[in-house]
Amino acid sequence: MKKQERQRYIKRLLSSNEIERQEDFVRLLHAENIEVTQATISRDIKEMQLVKVPSVTGGYHYSMPVQKQMDTEKKLRRTLKDAYVSYATQDKFVLIKVLPGNGPALATLIEAMHYETVFGTLGDDATVLIICKSLDATLELQQTIQRLLSDN
Repeated sequence: MKKQERQRYIKRLLSSNEIERQEDFVRLLHAENIEVTQATISRDIKEMQLVKVPSVTGGYHYSMPVQKQMDTEKKLRRTLKDAYVSYATQDKFVLIKVLPGNGPALATLIEAMHYETVFGTLGDDATVLIICKSLDATLELQQTIQRLLSDN
């Protein structure tokens, strides 16, 4: 497997797992039938400039560099401001209506932010459905959306 393809897998693993050790990368990649060594993972981590950040469980896990997170937040803010029509909440659900064609991009950006409050997103042409982990998480996400819409 080529390095670029392997690193795409690593990014995908980071978006859906809290990976604490290099051995975890090896194990998860092996589960995808991708043969890799810990030494290769170590080189990938260095090249991709992955960082360890505090975990909810008290340990640390690998994450993309903070700068990329900031770039993602800027894109999210811009996309939300440019395409926003309305939003509504019900229980653990947040429904954002956007201009046609913007739903998938907005859903992808929300996923890329790795919000602790978000369980998952679904995006179609003009709608994004966000499923939150709890009612409190829904309120927190509502505040985040309002902040993103009001930021200059």
